[in-house]
Amino acid sequence: MLLSAVIPVYNEVDSLETLYDQIVVIAKNDRFDLEIVFVDDGSRDGSWDVIKRLADADARVHGIRFRRNFGKAAALNAGFSETRGEIVFTLDADLQDDPAEIPRFVDQIEHGLDVVSGWKKIRHDPWHKVFPSRVFNYMVSKLTGVHLHDHNCGLKCYRREVLGEVRLYGELHRFIPVLAHARGFRVGELIIHHRPRQHGHSKYGLGRFIKGFLDLLTVKFLTGFGQRPLHFFGTLGLVFFLIGSLGLSFLAFDWTANWLHPRPTHIPLHQRPAVLYSVAALLLGGQLLSLGIVAEMITAYHGRDRDTYSVTERTVARVATQDRVGHESSL
Repeated sequence: MLLSAVIPVYNEVDSLETLYDQIVVIAKNDRFDLEIVFVDDGSRDGSWDVIKRLADADARVHGIRFRRNFGKAAALNAGFSETRGEIVFTLDADLQDDPAEIPRFVDQIEHGLDVVSGWKKIRHDPWHKVFPSRVFNYMVSKLTGVHLHDHNCGLKCYRREVLGEVRLYGELHRFIPVLAHARGFRVGELIIHHRPRQHGHSKYGLGRFIKGFLDLLTVKFLTGFGQRPLHFFGTLGLVFFLIGSLGLSFLAFDWTANWLHPRPTHIPLHQRPAVLYSVAALLLGGQLLSLGIVAEMITAYHGRDRDTYSVTERTVARVATQDRVGHESSL
């Protein structure tokens, strides 16, 4: 079995050789065929020199260097495209992910899972990083239905088929298990040993969680309505259209009743805020319906069959062979 490791690197010069040594030892002890792909995501501290040195010394090591920092999703995507292994695992380059956990992940894949995500149950990170992460993980689990304790963990393991069907862009790397689950793949998690950071510093700040929340909305829409956008926009549009129509109908009825039987307490229509609210709801409903139709047309034009389903296995077609044999025997 060929095992592929994809490791995004951003200013981790002090940890690369140690991480490489640890992975090689694990592969040797468990008799894995191994390839390691380091993706230098615009490092400026000499990380690329270390990667080149490792690649020169070991043919199993490959390196990819970005012109600038493009983000972790881009690094993983580039790494995945270079791998050949039946099983692909990812881990961070800062030594906080322990390579000794890799055989346990591979065992879970061999027992039927398609994606295995790590769970840093005991984290060696500051509280201001741990607490928001737990809130974020809770939100992701509730909104997507994929109940993992640690969606952000860098240590994950995938069956090759998963990477062929999940498209990464932006910062969707943390949602690969969610996207895979939406395609019908089996997802699980393992409690892992999380080590304290030895070198460098964390690359994530407050902006990470804001972007993560926006990405969560993107994933929720893609997995729920990616192939039927009119169901989402159309439903909202119909609700607002109905509210606006009912509001204007009531106002028209009230105006007609007052015209037939004038009331001294009646407020003229141009002084009633309900007119503006009803018209706004009617227009918003129409715009949402139009947006849904346009999105549906784009999806129908650019959509691909493999985006609408996921095949796990096929039977061998025998009818044509039997027909050919029967035809030859008749001759």
